[in-house]
Parts: sequence; structure tokens; C-alpha cells
Amino acid sequence: MWIWRSAMLLPVLAAAAASAGCILTRDIPDPALDIPVAYKAARTTAADALPALDWWRGFHSPELTGLMEEAQTVNLDIAAAAARIIQADQQAQIAGAALLPSVSVGGQEAYFRTSGSSLSGLTNRGREVVNYAGTLSAASYEIDFWGKNRDAMLAAVETATASRFDRDVIALTTLASVANAYFQVLAAQDRIRTAERNIASATRILDALKQRLSAGTGSDLDVAQQESVLANLRAAVPSLRQTLVQNINALATLVARPPESVKVKGGSLNQITAPRVTPGLPSELLTQRPDIRRQETQLAAATANVGSARAQFFPSIQLTAQGGYQSPALVALFQPQAAFFNLAGSLTQPIFDGGRILGNFELTRAKQDELLQTYRKTVVSAFADVDNALTAVRQTTERLRRQREVVAASRRAFQLSEQQLHAGTADIIIVLNTQSTLFQAADVLSQAQLARLQAIVSLYQALGGGWEPRIERAGNAL
Repeated sequence: MWIWRSAMLLPVLAAAAASAGCILTRDIPDPALDIPVAYKAARTTAADALPALDWWRGFHSPELTGLMEEAQTVNLDIAAAAARIIQADQQAQIAGAALLPSVSVGGQEAYFRTSGSSLSGLTNRGREVVNYAGTLSAASYEIDFWGKNRDAMLAAVETATASRFDRDVIALTTLASVANAYFQVLAAQDRIRTAERNIASATRILDALKQRLSAGTGSDLDVAQQESVLANLRAAVPSLRQTLVQNINALATLVARPPESVKVKGGSLNQITAPRVTPGLPSELLTQRPDIRRQETQLAAATANVGSARAQFFPSIQLTAQGGYQSPALVALFQPQAAFFNLAGSLTQPIFDGGRILGNFELTRAKQDELLQTYRKTVVSAFADVDNALTAVRQTTERLRRQREVVAASRRAFQLSEQQLHAGTADIIIVLNTQSTLFQAADVLSQAQLARLQAIVSLYQALGGGWEPRIERAGNAL
């Protein structure tokens, strides 16, 4: 009977497949991206300074390198992202299970006794019956004729791939945070040292003014003004020390350790080398930025979900099978005459469901369109990020060069005014102005150094971190 029914179903299924062939073709959306030939802010596209995989080594700081490598292995955000990868992989495995039949084996021993009573009033001993059975069952299995389960599995696989790129995004953000926090530590140390030098200089000026006051050539106002300058310099130090501690604690969090167990030696921004980085071509960014790859795979998952939702419009073909042995005697259980089996096939075609299938299909298409627009925005934003970072590197480099000139000129002016003060020929107003200019310029210099290094870190982040060496470059090296 089942074979006859299956034979009757085949022409129906063939006709349905022929009529649905164009419908089952997955509509992969075209992002229609406008990829520029080169970055607007890039002067060159030379490949001799593309980001290395261990790009942080370009700063030539062993302590920074150690913190970076430690963060990659112990950072809690990265660990959580890795756990999400495992979850996504298992979800993909669960989704793929629908493509295979579920088979189970079972054994049963049934014992029952018939009643010994009868309608005539006579009694008998009744009967005791024992029945043994061993079965192999294939639960209701849906033939994936329309690709519904296949597309659902593909969507889960793409989602698992997206989780890997998400982990890369978190890792890149973590590494950039470590670098920026470390440079903040160095900048705070530099600014504290600058403040201490300024305090020493202001103290010398105050002592000189007090000597002029004692000699009758100065005034209380001159001393009071210098005391005010000195007090302001000292008042600025606690906030700098607070910034130093906060960034050390931030580093401790990034390497998953309590602040008490983290010792950051630091040093000076002057000891950090500023690496040269070229951005490559904009088209290469599409394969280098993990957030772009994540959005791309999420779009692919949404496209597969559309295919799975579309397949729900078509008939569902179910197969059920069971076979085994059944016997009242255990010794005869596996004899040929004790074998049994049953097969069943069914076809269910949705006719009216209140719009549920259509609503689900339109919902998945809307999600696909949302992810398409998000993907396009991510790509466009990535190009803007690189251009902004390139501009920031160039402008902060120029700013640093000019600020060094400001510091050099201000220091010379202050030295001359201090010499004239000790010689008794200086105007106190000029002394106050030159020292204030120098103190401010020296502090701004540290901030300019920090801004340049952070701009370089931003460029690495905008480019997606380190790049694999190009094959042609490796071949030339050989």
C-alpha cells in the first residue's frame, strides 16, 4: 500500500518541482557598492608598509607587546566571544540534524494475564502471556525536497561564521584599547614630569623675586603673582596622577587581573617609535575588516533564511518507518518469521494558515533588506574611518612638529627672561608671560605626542588590524 501511494506521489512532486524551480532560486542581493580607486587622504598605495599581523611591535615597546599578547589570551570579552562561537557551532549542528532521519533502537518485554472469570460462573486459571519485541524506528522524517532544512542549516552555518568575525572585532577593539590605555599611561607620566620641572622652574623664579623684594627692588605683588603661578602648577598634579592610576587600572581590566597585581613600568612617549603604515587599496578593505566580513556573513545567513521561509509554501513530505522482531518466545525473537515492518508516507500542502507563512516570508525578506543596508553602511563607514585616520595621522604629525618648535622657542625665551631676572634687568611681566607660555607649551607637547600615537592606533583599527602577507610579495622575497 505504501509503495502504491509513493508511486502516486512522484508525478505530483515532479510537477511541483518543475513549476517551483524559478521560485527556489535564492535571491542574493547585490550591495551595489561604489568602491573608490584610492583613499582620498592617502598619498601612496605602496605595499611596503601594510599592517603586520603583530602590528603593535612597530611601536618598539617590549612592555606594550607583553600587554598585547597577554590580552589576546586572557581578556574576558574575547573569551566570551569565543564561547559564543561554540554556541553558534552547536546551533548549526542542531539545524543540520533535520537533514538526516532520526533513528532509534528499542527493546520491550510485555507480560499480561487474562482474567479467570467467565459469564457462566465457571472459573478457569486464565492465561499468562509474555511478548518480546526488538525494534528499529525511523521517526517522522521530512524529505528536504524544497531545500527548507538545507537553507536553515546554511543560515546557521553563516551565523556561526559571523560569530568568528565578531570575535575578531572584539579582539581588535581590545588591542586598540590596550594600546591607547598604555599610551595614556606614558602621557600622564610625561605630563607629571613636565609639571614637576615647571614647579622647579617656578620655584626658582619665586626665590629670585623674594630676593629682589628683600633687596628693595621688587614688590609684594610680584611675589604674590608668582606664588599664584606655583600654586596652580601644584594643583594640576593630583588630576594627572589620577589619570595615571585610572589608565593602569584600565589595563588591568583588559588583561583580566585586579589592579593590585598589575605593575606598569611605563616610561616616556619619547621612547615610542611611530611606525609608518600604508592603507593599501579600498577594495582590499572588504576582506580585511572583520566588521565588514561579519555583516557580509550575516547577510548571507539572512538570504538563506529567505530561502527556508520561501520553501514553506510548498508541500511537506514526511516518511515514517519501523521494523524489527516480535515473538512470544525469547529464543525465537530473531527468527525470520518473527520479523515485521511498517512504512508510511504523507504529503501536506498548506492551503490556508491565516497568512502565517506569507508573514514569515515577508519578515525574513525585510530582515534581509535591513542587513543589506547595514552591510552597505558598514562598508561606507569603513572607507570614511580609514580616510579620517589617515588625515588624523598626517595632521597630528604636523601638529607635533610645530609644537616642538613652540616648546623650543618658549624655552629659549624663558631662559633669557630668567637670566635677565637674576641680572636685575628683566620686566616681571615678561618673566611671568614667558614662563606661562613654556609651561603650557611643554604640557601641550605631551598631548600632541599622545594624539599622534592614538591616530596611528586608529589607523590600524580602521584597516582591520594586521594583514596577511601578500602572496606575490612572499614569492618575490624568495
